Amino acid sequence: MSSKVQKTNDFNKIVLNRRSIKTYDSDVKISREEMTDILEKASRAPSAINMQPWRFLVVDSAEGKEKLASLATFNQTQVRTSSAVIAVFYDVNNIEYMDEIYGKAVELGYMIPDIKNTILQQAKSYYKSLEAAELNDVNLLDSGLVSMQLMLIARSHGYDTNPMAGYEKDKIAEAFNLDKERFRPVMLISIGKAASEGHPTYRLPVETTTTWA
Repeated sequence: MSSKVQKTNDFNKIVLNRRSIKTYDSDVKISREEMTDILEKASRAPSAINMQPWRFLVVDSAEGKEKLASLATFNQTQVRTSSAVIAVFYDVNNIEYMDEIYGKAVELGYMIPDIKNTILQQAKSYYKSLEAAELNDVNLLDSGLVSMQLMLIARSHGYDTNPMAGYEKDKIAEAFNLDKERFRPVMLISIGKAASEGHPTYRLPVETTTTWA
């Protein structure tokens, strides 16, 4: 088999065959070492000005999943049977990490100090000019990118996922001792080994969803 064919097959396995799973094999566990590897790879997703606003809460203990299940009425099966549920938040105060991000970029040789200083000056001015709703839009977009990448990385590790929005967003941060004014919920992502194959879904053809100009 040629490398090109192998890459195509790998792509199909990871992307085209990905399905949302409702029930997982509860005997399958994911080590925190492997979960850390998955999150590190997912965190390579792009973000505006490389601000990386996403924050992850990994719920993998029985106690944690029971607490989460009480907040996810319509997704309790996924929560209880999955190896873990990753709650994706964005950090309203992520601008606090701007100096660290660009300082490390210089330290690692990714950019020169003059470029760093110019970007920081422009970026800080830009962020200060944003209204709360505009900042919310930026952070939600970036957090959506990392969430999709996380699901694809999980698939490459041999795991199945299911993104979920059906939970009590106004309560989840406080339930896990997070500052709800700072950490805003984006979605839940269950992860594990599917107990059975998810059902296929119909996708609109490209001719319907695409306009050429």
